[in-house]
Amino acid sequence: MARIKIDLPATFPVTVALLVRITDLNYGNHLGNDALVSLLHEARVQFLGQMRLTEFDPATQQGLIMADLAVEYKGEGFYGDVLHLRMAAADLHKYGFDVVYHIHTTQGREIARAKTGMLCFDYTTRKLRALPPEAAARLRSGEAVI
Repeated sequence: MARIKIDLPATFPVTVALLVRITDLNYGNHLGNDALVSLLHEARVQFLGQMRLTEFDPATQQGLIMADLAVEYKGEGFYGDVLHLRMAAADLHKYGFDVVYHIHTTQGREIARAKTGMLCFDYTTRKLRALPPEAAARLRSGEAVI
């Protein structure tokens, strides 16, 4: 299998800090891959909130679904590390976009790079829907609400 290579954007409009908890460690006594995926999910929800988007709006039955995930591991995370997950939208298209993550510790040690493909989804019809133009504009500009 070819190695995954995730290209990073020039800027990241949103950064979230998350702590590596004892329950995030695996038998190697470092951050487990399953825990990293959970941390990405938490960070993505915060990113989407700052972009005035949501994974699911119960009132409209509209939201996003994750179509794919890629992770490029760069280093180990340990109990007590504060991870800084920098995020940006990339590769916007008719039905969605990618969220690109650059994860490092407070000390600057790189932990991982990741990318999740997000698609706009109508939970009533169970079909894809187009990315709303106003959402695309916010994602392109990196216009985060702080």
